[in-house]
Amino acid sequence: MAEVGGNVKLWSIIAMVMWLGGFHINFIVGILCLVHLPSPWAITILAIWVTLMFLPAEYDTPMGSKVARFIVTHAKNYFPIKVIFEDESAFDPNQSYVIAAEPHSVLPIGIVVLTPQSGILPVNNLRALASSAVFWSPVVRHIWTWLGVAPVSRKSFTAFLQKGISCIVVPGGVQECLFMEDHREVVFLKQRYGFVRIAMEAGSPLVPTFCFGQRNAYKWWKPTGKWYNQLSRAIGFTPLVFWGRYGGPVPYRTPMYYVVGKPIPVPKTTNPSQEEVSVILGQFIEALEALFEKHKGSLEFEDDTLLVY
Repeated sequence: MAEVGGNVKLWSIIAMVMWLGGFHINFIVGILCLVHLPSPWAITILAIWVTLMFLPAEYDTPMGSKVARFIVTHAKNYFPIKVIFEDESAFDPNQSYVIAAEPHSVLPIGIVVLTPQSGILPVNNLRALASSAVFWSPVVRHIWTWLGVAPVSRKSFTAFLQKGISCIVVPGGVQECLFMEDHREVVFLKQRYGFVRIAMEAGSPLVPTFCFGQRNAYKWWKPTGKWYNQLSRAIGFTPLVFWGRYGGPVPYRTPMYYVVGKPIPVPKTTNPSQEEVSVILGQFIEALEALFEKHKGSLEFEDDTLLVY
């Protein structure tokens, strides 16, 4: 197999472009079409691109499964990414869990190693949840759906857990990007009660996880100011400029380590009070901070600090 840039295999580059290149492709196509309107070719391409936003995207189809396996197999070897369990035996394969993945970073790309196709997490059924805005993005919505990602909503989140399907969520969400800093890890959790409440209603343990090294996968730039914060909240994601190798969508080859903590038991409560939810959220934040501090030295991130908003 041919290699690109040292030890990077060509298949890994292709997998990364398929998985993450859609955001840049959509931006380029959109700008080109808008600049050349009302040219017939620009109108045609724009119409096709808009149509792709509404084409059905289904998980676990024959073609989708092949594409997903290809991406996961080659993408997780690109960095590479290593998973470290605090206690793998603490998981019950028949139990549904809320696997809370932090940090979000520019993109939470480390979770590719936790996807259903990787088979690493010791659970029987698994889905990942992402911002609904992703599923209005042509190309991206199909690729991510094939990878087992579904739009995040209270209804879908609850339904998965009740069916015994564990869910990977990024509690800080895209709003976490508003607080990102170059020189330290930042997570946005202190006001994130929703994922805890849903976990309590389903009786699904919370699993704190942290991905070391993900922050270095991309370089980025974002505006500042109140208007930017308001725009991000209004559209459901944080618009920013980011780039990787050669100025494109392929991230830098930074080693990543995904540390998976012990499940935190939660009481099954049909209608938990705000105080009860706050207590469990506090336990989760403490567990995440402890996980970070315990492993940062051994993984050679001893100079990193973690800020929790």
